[in-house]
Amino acid sequence: LSVKCLQTVGIMTSNQPRPRTRLSLRSNSVHYDSLSTEQPDSDTPFMRTNPISQKRSYIAVAVLCYINLLNYMDRYTIAGVLLSIQNYFGIPDSTSGLLQTVFICSFMFLAPIFGYLGDRYNRKIIMIAGMIVWIITTLGSSFDFWVLVLTRALVGTGEASYSTIAPTIIGDLFTGTKRTLMISFFYIFIPVGSGLGYILGATIANATGDWRWALRFSPALGGLGLLLLVFLIPDPPRGASENKGGATMERTTYIEDVKYLLKNRSFVWSSLGVTAMAFVTGALAFWTPTFLSRAQVTQGLRPPCKEEPCNPLDSYIFGAITVVTGIVGVFLGTYISKQLRDRLPNADPLICAVGMLSSSPCFFIAIILAATSIPATYTFIAIGETLLSLNWAILADILLYVVVPTRRATAEALQIMVCHLLGDAGSPYLIGAVSIFLSTVLSYKIEVGSKAMLSLTSSALEHMTLLDTKLHLVKQQWSWHSYIFSQCNLKDKRTVIFLCVLFRSQMLCSSMIKNLPTGISVDWNIAYFCAP
Repeated sequence: LSVKCLQTVGIMTSNQPRPRTRLSLRSNSVHYDSLSTEQPDSDTPFMRTNPISQKRSYIAVAVLCYINLLNYMDRYTIAGVLLSIQNYFGIPDSTSGLLQTVFICSFMFLAPIFGYLGDRYNRKIIMIAGMIVWIITTLGSSFDFWVLVLTRALVGTGEASYSTIAPTIIGDLFTGTKRTLMISFFYIFIPVGSGLGYILGATIANATGDWRWALRFSPALGGLGLLLLVFLIPDPPRGASENKGGATMERTTYIEDVKYLLKNRSFVWSSLGVTAMAFVTGALAFWTPTFLSRAQVTQGLRPPCKEEPCNPLDSYIFGAITVVTGIVGVFLGTYISKQLRDRLPNADPLICAVGMLSSSPCFFIAIILAATSIPATYTFIAIGETLLSLNWAILADILLYVVVPTRRATAEALQIMVCHLLGDAGSPYLIGAVSIFLSTVLSYKIEVGSKAMLSLTSSALEHMTLLDTKLHLVKQQWSWHSYIFSQCNLKDKRTVIFLCVLFRSQMLCSSMIKNLPTGISVDWNIAYFCAP
């Protein structure tokens, strides 16, 4: 066979040169994992072809999707039983938001570490170690509140190891439109897992009468995921899908990798877009069931929850909406991207921008309507979530095709760190703190207003008592209407009208004013504004 034939099938021996091919976009230097014409020297690892069958690749994607489903189920189980946790520990909104914030913070700060390791060492072993940590800490997160906070922080360790590496494995198994489709399947389990987290968490807590069992469900399924990960997941050579096999890896430092990514404008701007979306989805996912439950209490549709388990209906509905809208949104975004990509070079970022901008008024309207109509609120939440879900698969695919294969784990890690640091790490706690602040301010205003009204009412009743005494003394000499409008002073007359308005009843003093002298009448609209 000729050298050209060997190169075609991706087989390269140490003494056969390979043409240089740049994998980066708009790059002026040799990059980590770029193909080299030089022979690999002794200290540069050379990656040979490691063909992986299509069947095994599809099985690997299915396993990765299953583990991604479990990750997001566990992440939002807390939100599905949040009212029960608040009642059990007696904690306010800001402290409740801390449960999500500590998880996101550990997830965020550990992601760069696993990104660095994922670009340099065996990715399968790293994910297995992360899964073991995730299972142990999730099981331990169902006891004392501060133990719960600590273990929720440690849960982020396991999820960071998986979330930064799994997409890069898919990127090395597939390419082109097939990779876009596989990435869509992977990321569709973000909304599906989130929705099932609400539903299963609320269902298990309601069935057992104890919210702790809701947190123990995901680790049980995680044991199966760990076995599947050990026996069915390969670790393909980095860049295998683009290069029909392995590539020469050039050693670079982590600082060089970061500098490369910061110069990649597509990566930087897409990461900022993910950050904006993460801020919204973090607060929305954590607080929506609780918000809708309180809205129904305010409307008088249900009594407030005073003991666990709380009514799980809102978690069921919101979870179902999240699952359906997530599936529809991800596939719709992928379909639109596939149709427009050939005709419009920047179709992917435009789809993401339109989806995010269009979702904003939907969520705003939903918040306003919560005070009057719960069905209308759910409708606009569903529309907004569908528009947001257009982004999930597209944003992940953007990262894969603008970053060279051996820097993808680092890119995933940096994007995760930034989007959580400026996004959903603080938004659940921030919303909880704002909720407490507004509740305190409104309670103070209501208290002051109530005291003022009580004082005013007491004064009015005092005047009414004096008036009643006067009426009793002259009852035998004059009729009521003659006395009221002839003998009462202005203050007494205003008191009578004010009390009628205060108690919203014309009947209260109809006996006093039904026989008014000619030319005298009461305009109740004017009295309402002027009498006080």
